[in-house]
This record gives sequence, C-alpha cells and structure tokens, in this order.
Amino acid sequence: MATEEVPNVDLITLTRHVLSDQFRLGASATGDLTLLLTAIQVTSKFIATNVRKARLINLVGLAGETNVQGEEQKKLDVLSNDIMVNALRASRKTAVLVSEELDDAIIIEDPHKGAYCVVFDPLDGSSNIDAGVNIGTIFGIYKVQPGSKGTVEDVLRPGSEMVAAGYTMYGSSANLVLSTGHGVNGYTLDASLGEFILTHPNVRFIVSCSQTRSDIPKIQIPTRGKIYSFNEGNSMYFHPPVINYLKSIKYPVPPKTPYSARYIGSMVADVHRTLLYGGIFGYPDDQKSKSGKLRLLYEAFPMAFLIEQAGGIATTGTGRILDIVPKSIHERCPVFLGSRDDVQDLMKFYAEEKK
Repeated sequence: MATEEVPNVDLITLTRHVLSDQFRLGASATGDLTLLLTAIQVTSKFIATNVRKARLINLVGLAGETNVQGEEQKKLDVLSNDIMVNALRASRKTAVLVSEELDDAIIIEDPHKGAYCVVFDPLDGSSNIDAGVNIGTIFGIYKVQPGSKGTVEDVLRPGSEMVAAGYTMYGSSANLVLSTGHGVNGYTLDASLGEFILTHPNVRFIVSCSQTRSDIPKIQIPTRGKIYSFNEGNSMYFHPPVINYLKSIKYPVPPKTPYSARYIGSMVADVHRTLLYGGIFGYPDDQKSKSGKLRLLYEAFPMAFLIEQAGGIATTGTGRILDIVPKSIHERCPVFLGSRDDVQDLMKFYAEEKK
C-alpha cells in the first residue's frame, strides 16, 4: 500500500523570505525595500484576480485609447496600470514611477515620497488577453541616487544598478519570480492562503534557511538548452547574423540535432520557459524595427537582470544589455537572452560580421 507524502508544514512565503534577507543585513537594512516588495506582491495578487475574472466582468477588449508606444490599450492594461501606480504611491517608498502605459514619468509628491524608483510594464503580452494566453507584470527597482530628490535621471541609469527585478506571470497559476541581486527565487500564489509560496528557491537561499528538500526545483538556467524562441514571422527583415544563427540551430551539422521552436508572443511567458528549461529567447533589431521592439527600462533590463542572476547571458548581440545607459524612458533595444552557451553561439555570428 502506497504511503501518502506528508505535506510540508514549513511554508516559506515571499514575505518571510524578504524579511529573512532584511534580517541578514542587520542594522544596515531600513526595511524600505521589504515594504516596497510587499506592495508589489499585493498588486500582483490584485491583477491576478482581475485577469482570471476578466471575461466575466467585461475587462476584455479595447479601452479606446493608445499608449505612448502607439499600441491600442486593453481595458485590463489600464486597470493594471492604475493598480500598480496607486499601490506604489501608497507604499510611501517610491520617488519615481515609469510605466509602459504612461507618456511621462510620475514624480511622487513629498508626503508620499520614498527612496526607490520603480519601472514597470503593468501587463506584458496584453494583446493575448482575449485568447487566454499567459501574460504578466514586469518590474525593476532602482534606489534614488545620493543627493537626488527623485527625478527622471534616477532611472536613466544602467540596468546593472538596479537593486531588484522580477515579474509575475498570470496563467494556470500565478508565479512571481524575483531577484534582489543574490540569485533568483520563484513563488507560486496559493489562492486559498492568499500568499506567494516559495516553490523554486535559489541554492543560496536553501542553504541559508537550512531548507534541504531535494524535490523543490531550483532556478538556475542550464548552460545550454534545446529551444529557441524568436518571432520568425519577421525573418524576412532579420539581419545576417540572426539569419545565420537560426540556420545553424535548425539545420545543424550531424551528429547535432535541431532545436525546437517555441514562441508564445508574451515576453514573460517566453522568458519564464527559457529560465526554467534553457535555450535562447530573441527579439532582434531588424530592417523594420531599427532599434528593436522591446523597451529597455521595463522589459529588457529586468529580464536581463534575472537571467544573469540565474547564470545566463543577456546581450544586444554586440554588448551586455545591463551596461546600456538609457537616453529616454521608453527607449528600445535588441534583446537576446538565455543559456550561456547558446547566447555565446549567437554572439559569434555578430563578431564574424564585424571582421
């Protein structure tokens, strides 16, 4: 007779995890980042609830407006943006907010002003809302520079200066993936508890918490994968390095075998799969999109931060994404990220073109 596995009664919630990090820092920790991350997880729960009920409460369809990118805004885009802005302002821990949905940065007024800046895409992949495909929220956090009162200049800095980054993916479950610069941890929302529970811990966190269960998966991207994720509908516009790289993995020299293609069209979903299974995700610049399509501050930077923390590489093809100094809040850039060996293979094709 099979014996039932005893459920784990030592649940590590996102709040507990962030607090444990704060305690390890000792007197140098102010608790402000902890409170800010708490506000972000609350917004994730709120958005997750509305995503699931969207069809029932008439939140699908267009809102009748376009954002700064010239994209038509969905009703859920607008609602998610309002949820994020209001929660982050109310936390009293932010000074500057930058959203994909807003033309200009929000400078928080003095009574509510804090020491951090948050850049975010409140609902990435929103064109997939009506189809029920996984969508998500992407965010990155900077600390206000010493001597600054909180201006746009505080976010026009390299992604390497972020203090935290993450995303929440809304699908069959709500998954929040977070890094504060010490590896990557993943949490799954337990709707019955209303808590994000640690389900994909970073190895360093397991050691620090004396958590030795071997059945919990860890977020450490494989050094090489077997999946590529590109929008090949744009392949007629691709530049030679990308065309040649894709040819090398689709028609490899034996005994190598071809890579599998997986492209969802929602960056959060595609990067989440790449993070767990390895391989490469790419959205290059091309003849149609001269600077690429993905936004640097609130899409490329946070995802590059996570990928590097998990042991992967994030590049424009010719340089490290996290080293770019943004010139504007809605700047775009080419993006290739994923397993170390796969991304290095792609970079070789760019290096060859320069010779």
